[in-house]
Amino acid sequence: MAEQHTPRSLIVTFYGAYGRAFEGPVPVSALVRLLGAAGVDAPSVRSSVSRLKRRGFLLPARAADGSAAYELSGEARQLLEDGDRRVYGGRQPSGEWLVAVFSVPEQERHKRHLLRSRLAGLGFGSVAPGVWIAPAALYEETGHTLERLRLTSYVELFRGGHLGFAPTAEAVARWWDLTALAKQHEEFLDRHEPALRALQSGPDPTPEDAYRGYLLALDSWRRLPYADPGLPRELLPADWPGDRAEAVFAELHARLRETGAEFAGP
Repeated sequence: MAEQHTPRSLIVTFYGAYGRAFEGPVPVSALVRLLGAAGVDAPSVRSSVSRLKRRGFLLPARAADGSAAYELSGEARQLLEDGDRRVYGGRQPSGEWLVAVFSVPEQERHKRHLLRSRLAGLGFGSVAPGVWIAPAALYEETGHTLERLRLTSYVELFRGGHLGFAPTAEAVARWWDLTALAKQHEEFLDRHEPALRALQSGPDPTPEDAYRGYLLALDSWRRLPYADPGLPRELLPADWPGDRAEAVFAELHARLRETGAEFAGP
């Protein structure tokens, strides 16, 4: 099945990869050109930008020549900076865990759902109702997210080790669906490992080809460090495909990003 790269996701990926390097806001004309190179037509770019503006991710602005443009909101910039550590930082080994314990009054149960969905989106595993766990390296990003959503009054965070009673590897297999996570890594490899092999054996890509290839690979990859939040390697199955997926993305990044910047630059 062909991978679906939505226009809105590609715009977010573009800002994460290249948009922050622009001097000032990114003109709408540049967004249309650069997303067009990745297969997104102009009406889809404009409608997706409007949705991102309504969500507070993008703010309307003016480019140096006075044309319409968009810049990142402060919250969006923080979100992307937090994402940099996930997407490019690799696994951060730690013997400690971050535990989130929350309690939400019944009359505010919509916030309970929001908390669960955001903790899951950050990569937390579920230990029990109201008790979620993640590698301790996620502490700073978790704090930023809870503050941004004004949910800190419902949550307590703790850091420490797992003391029992089941072996930690068995517990991790209960807290996360490792089979589903492995499948996501394998799907990434199925889509992007052939592209890496072609780069290894073929001529250097043009700036436009490098830009397109990098944007699509990053749009696929950036979800994986959230689904698999850097679980300690010794607690995962011996044939864990995440190691290979991480290596494939790292080489695609090294081969494509800078060349792609020649095409993406203002």
